[in-house]
Amino acid sequence: MAITLFGESEKLLDICWDNVFKAVFTRDTRDSRVALSRFVSAVVGRELEALSITANEPPAENAWDRQIRFDINCKAGDGERVNVEMCLNPDDFEPVRQEFYSAKLFCGQDIKGRNRTYDDLKRTYQIAILVKKTFFPDGDFFHRFEYYDPDRGVSLGGRTRIFTLELSKLVEVAKKPAEEMSNAELWAVFFRYLNDPGMRGKINVIAGREEGIAMAGGVLLNISRDEGERARLMSEYKGAVDLQSKLVNERRKGERKGEIKGRLKGVGEGLETAARNALAEGASVDFVRKITGLDIKTIETLQAQ
Repeated sequence: MAITLFGESEKLLDICWDNVFKAVFTRDTRDSRVALSRFVSAVVGRELEALSITANEPPAENAWDRQIRFDINCKAGDGERVNVEMCLNPDDFEPVRQEFYSAKLFCGQDIKGRNRTYDDLKRTYQIAILVKKTFFPDGDFFHRFEYYDPDRGVSLGGRTRIFTLELSKLVEVAKKPAEEMSNAELWAVFFRYLNDPGMRGKINVIAGREEGIAMAGGVLLNISRDEGERARLMSEYKGAVDLQSKLVNERRKGERKGEIKGRLKGVGEGLETAARNALAEGASVDFVRKITGLDIKTIETLQAQ
């Protein structure tokens, strides 16, 4: 059944922006909570209800810090852990990064205590929506990874899973009738083509088939129509892009300096310049450490200069 949710001329914020994605799915409303539960359930292949948002570590100090904390960390009613990330511009190291945070999510559980064992560890799910890059050589947009014996194809049967949705691979999927799409395909097409005016009719059909998508779309509509909220989110996005551009520019300038030895020195100087600029504009020490790789002592020295 089709519903009229998105008009062809409706100006929407891009849900693939990290901060908009988080704003849609972490609001303290029933629609936002149900939408998150329905999306996670579609990806993991089983119903996960009563998802509660847990604090991401550590709390962001300012708008600069929020740019790199776009993950949604939540817990199901039975204690299972889920981390969801919208990766607009994923780096080449994204697969190993997902492995790292999957392990961190699993090991973050506390089983210390007289009456607790490893059997008390709950399942954990790391979910990454990869927007602008293709990572895996096959044509499938959806992958599930777990520990297994590659020689014999035997699964370890462990409790960690990594799910990836590569939105760059949806051209053929988007041509399918909505009624023939899986739940994961419905969500992926919604994310990828929502801001394509020519696909609004298809998106409305999809929203009519999946209640969670309709709810997420409604939340996004309210945000997009709220001038204050729209301006705030666009400002945060602009700040993140501007800072990223400055970093790339400084790295490139450093890479052009001299031969190998001089180039390495130049890269270091470029990172320090970028760090000074970010600190001067209000970025925290922790944020600068994460985006430059410089150690805290060096950053604090730069901050004091």
